[in-house]
Amino acid sequence: MSMFITVTLSLLEGLMMTLKIFGLTLLMAIPLGLLIAFGSMSKIAVIKWPIKILIWIIRGTPLMLQLVVFGFGPGLLGIDGMDTFVAVMMAFVLNYSCYFSEIYRGGIEGIPKGQYEAGQVLGMTKTQVFFKVILLQVVKRIIPPMSNEFLTLVKDTSLANTIMIYEITWNAKRFMNSEHILWPLFYSGVFYLAFCGILTLLFGYIEKKLSYFK
Repeated sequence: MSMFITVTLSLLEGLMMTLKIFGLTLLMAIPLGLLIAFGSMSKIAVIKWPIKILIWIIRGTPLMLQLVVFGFGPGLLGIDGMDTFVAVMMAFVLNYSCYFSEIYRGGIEGIPKGQYEAGQVLGMTKTQVFFKVILLQVVKRIIPPMSNEFLTLVKDTSLANTIMIYEITWNAKRFMNSEHILWPLFYSGVFYLAFCGILTLLFGYIEKKLSYFK
Protein backbone atom coordinates (compact mmCIF):
# COMPACT_ATOMS: atom_id res chain seq x y z
CA MET A 1 0.00 0.00 0.00
CA SER A 2 2.83 2.37 0.84
CA MET A 3 4.33 1.76 -2.62
CA PHE A 4 0.98 2.58 -4.25
CA ILE A 5 0.80 5.87 -2.36
CA THR A 6 4.42 6.66 -3.23
CA VAL A 7 3.80 5.98 -6.93
CA THR A 8 0.56 8.00 -6.91
CA LEU A 9 2.23 11.00 -5.31
CA SER A 10 5.09 10.79 -7.80
CA LEU A 11 2.69 10.62 -10.76
CA LEU A 12 0.72 13.56 -9.39
CA GLU A 13 3.97 15.50 -9.24
CA GLY A 14 4.59 14.58 -12.87
CA LEU A 15 1.01 15.60 -13.71
CA MET A 16 1.78 19.15 -12.58
CA MET A 17 4.56 19.36 -15.18
CA THR A 18 2.27 17.81 -17.82
CA LEU A 19 -0.40 20.43 -17.06
CA LYS A 20 2.21 23.18 -17.26
CA ILE A 21 3.42 22.07 -20.72
CA PHE A 22 -0.18 21.59 -21.91
CA GLY A 23 -1.42 24.98 -20.67
CA LEU A 24 1.53 27.05 -21.84
CA THR A 25 1.56 25.36 -25.25
CA LEU A 26 -2.10 26.22 -25.84
CA LEU A 27 -1.69 29.74 -24.47
CA MET A 28 1.03 30.52 -27.02
CA ALA A 29 0.20 28.21 -29.93
CA ILE A 30 -3.46 29.21 -30.37
CA PRO A 31 -2.78 32.90 -31.24
CA LEU A 32 0.52 32.14 -33.00
CA GLY A 33 -1.26 29.54 -35.15
CA LEU A 34 -3.75 32.19 -36.27
CA LEU A 35 -0.93 34.52 -37.31
CA ILE A 36 0.77 31.70 -39.21
CA ALA A 37 -2.56 30.88 -40.91
CA PHE A 38 -2.94 34.48 -42.10
CA GLY A 39 0.67 34.40 -43.32
CA SER A 40 0.13 31.17 -45.27
CA MET A 41 -2.94 32.73 -46.96
CA SER A 42 -1.12 35.97 -47.76
CA LYS A 43 -0.97 37.13 -51.38
CA ILE A 44 2.58 38.37 -50.76
CA ALA A 45 4.93 35.61 -51.92
CA VAL A 46 7.86 36.51 -49.59
CA ILE A 47 5.53 36.02 -46.62
CA LYS A 48 3.46 33.12 -47.91
CA TRP A 49 6.15 30.70 -49.14
CA PRO A 50 8.61 30.79 -46.21
CA ILE A 51 5.67 30.13 -43.88
CA LYS A 52 4.39 27.29 -46.05
CA ILE A 53 7.89 25.74 -46.06
CA LEU A 54 8.07 26.08 -42.26
CA ILE A 55 4.67 24.35 -41.89
CA TRP A 56 5.81 21.59 -44.26
CA ILE A 57 9.02 20.96 -42.26
CA ILE A 58 7.32 21.00 -38.87
CA ARG A 59 4.41 18.77 -39.94
CA GLY A 60 6.74 16.47 -41.85
CA THR A 61 9.14 15.69 -39.01
CA PRO A 62 8.51 13.97 -35.64
CA LEU A 63 7.97 16.13 -32.58
CA MET A 64 10.58 14.02 -30.78
CA LEU A 65 13.18 15.08 -33.36
CA GLN A 66 12.19 18.73 -32.94
CA LEU A 67 12.61 18.36 -29.17
CA VAL A 68 16.12 17.00 -29.70
CA VAL A 69 16.96 19.89 -32.06
CA PHE A 70 15.78 22.53 -29.59
CA GLY A 71 17.17 20.66 -26.58
CA PHE A 72 20.63 19.77 -27.84
CA GLY A 73 21.06 21.94 -30.97
CA PRO A 74 22.15 25.14 -29.17
CA GLY A 75 24.80 23.19 -27.24
CA LEU A 76 26.17 21.67 -30.45
CA LEU A 77 26.44 25.18 -31.89
CA GLY A 78 28.40 26.34 -28.85
CA ILE A 79 25.47 28.21 -27.28
CA ASP A 80 25.37 27.23 -23.61
CA GLY A 81 22.91 27.98 -20.85
CA MET A 82 19.62 27.34 -22.63
CA ASP A 83 17.04 26.13 -20.14
CA THR A 84 15.66 22.67 -20.94
CA PHE A 85 12.08 23.67 -20.19
CA VAL A 86 12.37 26.65 -22.54
CA ALA A 87 13.61 24.27 -25.26
CA VAL A 88 10.59 22.01 -24.67
CA MET A 89 8.19 24.93 -24.88
CA MET A 90 9.77 26.23 -28.09
CA ALA A 91 9.40 22.82 -29.74
CA PHE A 92 5.82 22.28 -28.57
CA VAL A 93 4.62 25.81 -29.38
CA LEU A 94 6.13 25.82 -32.87
CA ASN A 95 4.84 22.31 -33.62
CA TYR A 96 1.28 22.94 -32.47
CA SER A 97 1.13 26.44 -33.98
CA CYS A 98 1.75 24.92 -37.40
CA TYR A 99 -0.93 22.26 -36.92
CA PHE A 100 -3.41 24.82 -35.58
CA SER A 101 -2.65 27.16 -38.51
CA GLU A 102 -3.76 24.54 -41.01
CA ILE A 103 -6.97 23.97 -39.06
CA TYR A 104 -7.64 27.72 -38.99
CA ARG A 105 -6.90 28.00 -42.72
CA GLY A 106 -9.31 25.18 -43.53
CA GLY A 107 -12.01 26.78 -41.39
CA ILE A 108 -11.58 30.25 -42.93
CA GLU A 109 -11.37 29.05 -46.53
CA GLY A 110 -14.40 26.80 -45.98
CA ILE A 111 -16.71 29.80 -45.53
CA PRO A 112 -18.52 30.62 -48.82
CA LYS A 113 -17.18 33.79 -50.49
CA GLY A 114 -20.77 35.01 -50.87
CA GLN A 115 -20.84 35.78 -47.14
CA TYR A 116 -17.86 38.11 -47.45
CA GLU A 117 -19.49 39.81 -50.44
CA ALA A 118 -22.85 40.12 -48.67
CA GLY A 119 -21.20 41.79 -45.68
CA GLN A 120 -19.40 44.28 -47.89
CA VAL A 121 -22.63 45.06 -49.76
CA LEU A 122 -24.14 45.94 -46.37
CA GLY A 123 -21.34 48.48 -45.89
CA MET A 124 -19.15 46.45 -43.51
CA THR A 125 -15.38 46.59 -43.70
CA LYS A 126 -13.36 43.38 -44.20
CA THR A 127 -12.44 43.40 -40.51
CA GLN A 128 -16.08 43.79 -39.47
CA VAL A 129 -17.13 40.98 -41.79
CA PHE A 130 -14.49 38.70 -40.32
CA PHE A 131 -15.27 39.36 -36.66
CA LYS A 132 -19.07 39.77 -36.90
CA VAL A 133 -19.99 37.26 -39.61
CA ILE A 134 -17.17 34.78 -40.23
CA LEU A 135 -15.41 34.15 -36.92
CA LEU A 136 -18.13 32.26 -35.03
CA GLN A 137 -18.78 30.04 -38.05
CA VAL A 138 -15.05 29.31 -38.25
CA VAL A 139 -14.98 28.44 -34.55
CA LYS A 140 -17.88 26.03 -35.04
CA ARG A 141 -16.10 24.35 -37.96
CA ILE A 142 -12.74 23.96 -36.24
CA ILE A 143 -13.93 22.64 -32.87
CA PRO A 144 -13.78 18.91 -33.85
CA PRO A 145 -10.25 19.01 -35.36
CA MET A 146 -9.02 21.27 -32.55
CA SER A 147 -10.36 18.83 -29.96
CA ASN A 148 -8.35 16.06 -31.65
CA GLU A 149 -5.20 18.19 -31.44
CA PHE A 150 -5.83 18.96 -27.77
CA LEU A 151 -6.11 15.23 -26.99
CA THR A 152 -2.97 14.54 -29.00
CA LEU A 153 -1.15 17.26 -27.06
CA VAL A 154 -2.05 15.59 -23.76
CA LYS A 155 -0.32 12.39 -24.92
CA ASP A 156 2.55 14.21 -26.67
CA THR A 157 3.59 15.81 -23.38
CA SER A 158 5.10 12.40 -22.56
CA LEU A 159 7.74 13.12 -25.25
CA ALA A 160 9.16 15.91 -23.08
CA ASN A 161 11.08 13.29 -21.09
CA THR A 162 13.22 12.84 -24.24
CA ILE A 163 15.22 15.85 -23.06
CA MET A 164 14.93 15.17 -19.32
CA ILE A 165 11.71 16.89 -18.34
CA TYR A 166 10.13 14.99 -15.47
CA GLU A 167 6.47 14.59 -16.41
CA ILE A 168 4.11 11.64 -15.71
CA THR A 169 5.73 9.04 -17.97
CA TRP A 170 9.22 9.88 -16.74
CA ASN A 171 8.14 9.40 -13.13
CA ALA A 172 6.48 6.06 -13.99
CA LYS A 173 9.61 4.85 -15.82
CA ARG A 174 11.72 5.82 -12.82
CA PHE A 175 9.99 3.11 -10.76
CA MET A 176 10.58 0.59 -13.53
CA ASN A 177 14.31 1.25 -13.32
CA SER A 178 14.68 1.58 -9.57
CA GLU A 179 12.09 -0.92 -8.25
CA HIS A 180 11.87 -3.22 -11.28
CA ILE A 181 8.06 -3.02 -11.38
CA LEU A 182 5.98 -2.41 -14.51
CA TRP A 183 2.57 -1.44 -13.12
CA PRO A 184 3.38 2.29 -12.53
CA LEU A 185 3.69 2.69 -16.30
CA PHE A 186 0.22 1.23 -16.86
CA TYR A 187 -1.08 3.21 -13.91
CA SER A 188 0.18 6.42 -15.55
CA GLY A 189 -2.26 5.66 -18.40
CA VAL A 190 -5.13 6.28 -15.96
CA PHE A 191 -3.99 9.89 -15.55
CA TYR A 192 -3.89 10.44 -19.32
CA LEU A 193 -7.31 8.79 -19.71
CA ALA A 194 -8.84 10.99 -17.02
CA PHE A 195 -7.30 14.13 -18.56
CA CYS A 196 -8.55 13.24 -22.04
CA GLY A 197 -11.97 12.31 -20.62
CA ILE A 198 -12.39 15.77 -19.08
CA LEU A 199 -11.38 17.44 -22.38
CA THR A 200 -13.80 15.23 -24.34
CA LEU A 201 -16.68 16.27 -22.08
CA LEU A 202 -15.65 19.93 -22.35
CA PHE A 203 -15.52 19.89 -26.16
CA GLY A 204 -18.83 17.99 -26.30
CA TYR A 205 -20.38 20.81 -24.26
CA ILE A 206 -18.86 23.51 -26.49
CA GLU A 207 -20.08 21.76 -29.65
CA LYS A 208 -23.58 21.58 -28.21
CA LYS A 209 -23.47 25.29 -27.37
CA LEU A 210 -22.47 26.14 -30.95
CA SER A 211 -25.03 23.82 -32.52
CA TYR A 212 -27.19 26.77 -33.64
CA PHE A 213 -24.85 27.05 -36.68
CA LYS A 214 -26.26 24.29 -38.90
